[in-house]
Amino acid sequence: MRDPQRQLRRPTRRTLGLAVALLAVVMATSAIVAAASATTASKSANIKVGLITKDATNPFFVKMHAGATKAAKRLGATLMYAAGKSSSDNAGEIAAIENMTTAGVKGILITVADGKAENAAIAKARKKGVVVIALDSPTVPQSATNALFATNNFNAGVLIGKYARAATKGKKVTIGMLDEHAGSSVGALRHNGFLKGFGIKGSNSQIACVGNGEGQTATSQTAMENCLQKNPNINVVYTINEPSAAGAWTALKNAGKTQSATTIVSVDGGCAGVRNVRAGVIDATSQQYPLLMASRGVAAVVKYAKTGIKPRGYTDTGVNLIAKKALVGVRSKTVKYGLANCWG
Repeated sequence: MRDPQRQLRRPTRRTLGLAVALLAVVMATSAIVAAASATTASKSANIKVGLITKDATNPFFVKMHAGATKAAKRLGATLMYAAGKSSSDNAGEIAAIENMTTAGVKGILITVADGKAENAAIAKARKKGVVVIALDSPTVPQSATNALFATNNFNAGVLIGKYARAATKGKKVTIGMLDEHAGSSVGALRHNGFLKGFGIKGSNSQIACVGNGEGQTATSQTAMENCLQKNPNINVVYTINEPSAAGAWTALKNAGKTQSATTIVSVDGGCAGVRNVRAGVIDATSQQYPLLMASRGVAAVVKYAKTGIKPRGYTDTGVNLIAKKALVGVRSKTVKYGLANCWG
């Protein structure tokens, strides 16, 4: 008679066979999972995303570039970057679109220099399967790109227009306006928003001068100097962005103007600009968030590359008015908030 305990201890041939088969299945499954993971990683690494900004020196675009670089690294994609020589370098942006399309990018993120000048190049890229997303500055029409990720620039202008109106307590004033350049879609939105918020039309006699500062400090100083020659009584200044506001203030200060007698409003929300709000150089600024625009744009391109789902429509990336002095009837955030959420 066999010992039952010994029989339990000794594995049968059938049991050994099952164990070997199970081990083979486990090893095969692990190999499949590893191969799938490697394939996914390889696909992500092969996804190229293009970013084109108006220039490479404006703090807004510097931060946008940094945000796109960080997002691409996090998502395992490769970022290609190009920038125009200035905010009106249409030829440079068109060349960058063509070069990136040839290089095989799945999508291009672009801050267009002009509302219409880049549209033909964008259309060619889209026909070749490249998704194009406008960041901050929309094309005209907006449908020229697949999607727009941006601040509501018209509302940004409205906010600072309302603040300037409240700060001057409804009195008749003399206004100088520093835009970006002719053809700038974002410039037109902010300009018209300011007029709406201030409660006037572009033909209003209170507007003494409209100049183009290219969004740059030195150029804006010259533009404001020219405006002051036309009318030295300018005491309210709208600027396209904070570097422009800094240049305008230098011209005003050199002309003997004081902060208490001048109201300057702007758009951007960069750290240098918010510090100028704290210092009293800028009375209020509409803060926007370029890191968010860039990171969402990169994520949308990667999603398209992996799933075929194209981004579309408008995504509002937010805007807040930052002011040192809160005014009745105008919702604003503090300088402390602005510094905590600034960029650059």
